[in-house]
Amino acid sequence: NQFLGNCSGNLPLPNRFGLIAIKPKPGSNGFSGTTKVIAEGRNQSDKNPTWHGEIDAINRLAADVPGIDYSKCVLYTTAEPCPMCQGAILWAGIGSVVFGTTIRFLIDIGWRQIDIPAEEVVRRGPGWQCLIVGGILESECNELFLRPRVRPRSDKCAT
Repeated sequence: NQFLGNCSGNLPLPNRFGLIAIKPKPGSNGFSGTTKVIAEGRNQSDKNPTWHGEIDAINRLAADVPGIDYSKCVLYTTAEPCPMCQGAILWAGIGSVVFGTTIRFLIDIGWRQIDIPAEEVVRRGPGWQCLIVGGILESECNELFLRPRVRPRSDKCAT
């Protein structure tokens, strides 16, 4: 909870998608006890449509901590990973994902999303393992996405 609390309070608008990857220290389970932040990411889809926060954190983690055992990492994010990001999380082998806002909530309030929950992506990836924990600080994270958008995203591609 402390990680999502820190993340949700410090995101500049319109960037509400923020996350951190942490590695539990020996003897902790990742959800409580002693942990260490090892990578942070921010949604930068205004620069590249696939540069979501999860992708940014995974890329930073790969660059900064080569050879890490991703299965021991927990990725905390304000919103449920989209199918692209959850796929990348599986490919990386990250062991757990904790999020606040759901994809369904984002769709219901008008955000453009692909309606496939993270758990469904994991379920359809035989042999992959990733614990999904949703609804953590959900109301606080939802509030981030209810704020007026500064720069509405266009659904049109540039020509």
